Order: sequence, then structure tokens, then C-alpha cells
Amino acid sequence: LPGRREEEGHGQRQHHLVNSVLVVDDDPMIRDHLARTLERAGFVAFTAADGVAALDVVGKQHPDLIVLDVLMPRADGREVLARLRRGGDWTPVILLTGVGQSGTRADALEKGADDYLNKPFDPAELVARIRAVLRRGQLGRTLTHASRIRGGGLELDRLAKTVTARGQAVQLTPKALALLEYLMVHHGETFSRDHLLEQVWGVEFAITTRAVDHRVAELRKVLGARGLEVIDTVQGVGYRFHPEVRAA
Repeated sequence: LPGRREEEGHGQRQHHLVNSVLVVDDDPMIRDHLARTLERAGFVAFTAADGVAALDVVGKQHPDLIVLDVLMPRADGREVLARLRRGGDWTPVILLTGVGQSGTRADALEKGADDYLNKPFDPAELVARIRAVLRRGQLGRTLTHASRIRGGGLELDRLAKTVTARGQAVQLTPKALALLEYLMVHHGETFSRDHLLEQVWGVEFAITTRAVDHRVAELRKVLGARGLEVIDTVQGVGYRFHPEVRAA
């Protein structure tokens, strides 16, 4: 790219004042455009053209977040993600996935990605996703990877699959618990029913969005009995868990 070296930050990097983002994509036009968009949004941007180069940049520059394309030469996004997590590196990762890669997205999220975005996408949405993921950061790890999370009077043990409300155990169906977990991890964000179906139920299930409404109703009934009202309905959009959530 004219006037730019790969692996180089754009502007003076300030670790404690400005978040840095590594953009990894084998398309130079996408790389350049996203880097400039991030700079205008107040981030320091680094770039890499493939997975191998990305791992080198991570080792040298230690970005605060990585935007990682899935399909790349030398080492694809899934391999890069796996190497980072195996090495104990929990730098937040947002995957860029192509249409038709839903299985890849589901697998990658399960293996440690923090979010994903389908190509093509609005760069402004990517900036919003980056800020949301960074807000969830907890002592170098994100809520996505915390074993226990707490917020709004609830504590959810993600390994034991148990929930306590104001210190008392509550019983939920498996899907209601999975929905609660997803909403708590992504607290403050509003999700459509279709999005929740894909992320919680899985895209292979041919069911209606009423399944989401039923599980939300279950959560509200069980948690409401403990005096907790934590799930908002955003008219015409979907649902969100509004209290702040932290790693327990």
C-alpha cells in the first residue's frame, strides 16, 4: 500500500490512552479502507496481509483487538485463532466471514472468537462491534471466556451451567440458560430474534422466532419471582440484558 508499511501502526501508539486494532485481510483495498476508518474513529491501526504475518504482528505490537478474515493464504483465520488460544493469548478477536460460512462462524465462536461480522458489512458497524467487545474486556480476558459472570443480581457459572438469583439457585431449561448466558456476555447490546436463533439455537434448526419469545418469557417469569427485571424488549428490534455484567 502506498505510504504504508504492513505491521506498522498509523500514528503514535499510546497503550493506555488509545486502543490499537490489528486488521488482517489478504485484500489490500479492504485492509486500507478499514485501517483508515479505524483511525478516523480514534484507534491506532496495524495491518497484516495473512495469518502468518498477523501472528508476527501480535507478538511484536500486542494489539488490543484483532479483526481477522477467515479465508486467507498461508494461515487462515481459524488457524490463527487456534494458535493464539492454545498459546494462552486471549486478545479479543472479531472474525470477518463470507456468506455461506455459517458453520465456520459457529465453530470459531465456540473455539474462542469474541464476535463475527458477515462480508460485506458497513465499516461503521465494525467500529461499533469493536467498541462493544473492548467494553467487555476484563483483566486481559473478555466475558466470552470468563468461567463465571455476574450482573443484575445474577451469577452464572458457565462451566457448571447453574444460575443464582440474589444468592438463591434457580432452575432454567437448557435453552433458557443458554439464552441468558448469551445476553449476559453481550450485555447492553440489542439482538434480533433471528440473530438469537442463529447464535443460541443454531442455524440448522428450522424453528420460528417464537422459540426466542418463549424462552424470554421463561426467564422473566423465573427471575421476576426473585424480583429481577433484567431483560428489555426493544420495540421493533429485539431483546437485551441491560445491567452491567462483569467476570465474577
